[in-house]
Amino acid sequence: MFPGTPRVERKTMRNERNGGTRVAILATDGVERVELTEPRKALEGAGFTAELVSPAKGALQSYDHEEKSERIPVDRELNETSPNEYDALLLPGGVRNPDILRMNEKAVDFVRAFVDAGKPVAAICHGPWMLVEANVVDGLNVTSWPSVRTDLENAGASWTDEPVVEDEWLITSRKPDDLPQFNERIIELFRQGKAAGQAETAGRR
Repeated sequence: MFPGTPRVERKTMRNERNGGTRVAILATDGVERVELTEPRKALEGAGFTAELVSPAKGALQSYDHEEKSERIPVDRELNETSPNEYDALLLPGGVRNPDILRMNEKAVDFVRAFVDAGKPVAAICHGPWMLVEANVVDGLNVTSWPSVRTDLENAGASWTDEPVVEDEWLITSRKPDDLPQFNERIIELFRQGKAAGQAETAGRR
């Protein structure tokens, strides 16, 4: 058992005020540490359950830019997890992280499943590379780390150099400096997305 297990129990109790919203954070080795830990802290502080889903076994290696940082325990292994268990998806950046994930067919399918189901998605820095690989950004307004711009535009997205860009089900952001604004917006989007999903379910009854 990894450190942090008791915290999972506490946050499950707190998330009742957000309707039991569960957020999957999809990442692997090479993730930019603060782009995973800071949004997660904000989400848990707002009452959500946020779980790290990864193809990495046991724990993943995070980075502070080009330097290795802490190893972060994985909550759920990707091969044993379904998108149906979650209400929203967070894609942190770091250059190596999405570059590894986009070569993993199950990870790409995991992302696409959230979009197909109409669930909210948030991606920061190099994280939008996964949206390109999943072929889900055509016609959307986005932002990202500048080096990802061409890939996003080639995939049909409209890129803007803004701290946070929101369009329909998607929020994107550029870099760690934008995290305060990014965190604020993802809390609102994920809360609204859960409410919309509950209303749609009720309407089908």
